[in-house]
Amino acid sequence: MHSDHDWMTRALRLAHTAAAHGEVPIGALLLDSQGQLLAEGFNQSIARHDPSAHAEIVVLRAAGEQLQNYRLPGCTLYVTLEPCLMCVGAMIHARIARLVYAAYDPRTGAAGTAFDALRLPIHNHRLEVCSGVMAAQSQALLQDFFRARRQRSARPSA
Repeated sequence: MHSDHDWMTRALRLAHTAAAHGEVPIGALLLDSQGQLLAEGFNQSIARHDPSAHAEIVVLRAAGEQLQNYRLPGCTLYVTLEPCLMCVGAMIHARIARLVYAAYDPRTGAAGTAFDALRLPIHNHRLEVCSGVMAAQSQALLQDFFRARRQRSARPSA
């Protein structure tokens, strides 16, 4: 049986894949209620020209297709960065049971850091949340990615 740490390690490998493709390095995967891998993915907004192609949405779409259902009850979503409002909304609508994320996002994190869209009383579905799993590794990957991006954009043109 895999632990949260094991699954987050796999999600971090997906985040590295995203970075290698020039995408913001965020990886995600989804397990069914039995702990079996349903889908995995990474950010693809740039490649797909799609602002909604966050790692979480990519994974939810793939799992929905696989199961032929827009509801994913009992599933656990692992992601390397705290989800934004769009992704949290999709998780609520999909009826995800559990969210495990690595790094906190103080700017747009909608699972408790910037704001907590998961705990709004208007929602009729609640997710269990486990945060900070391998946060340092995920944060370092994101910081390295954006540092390199800033350095490339600061170089003078020839």
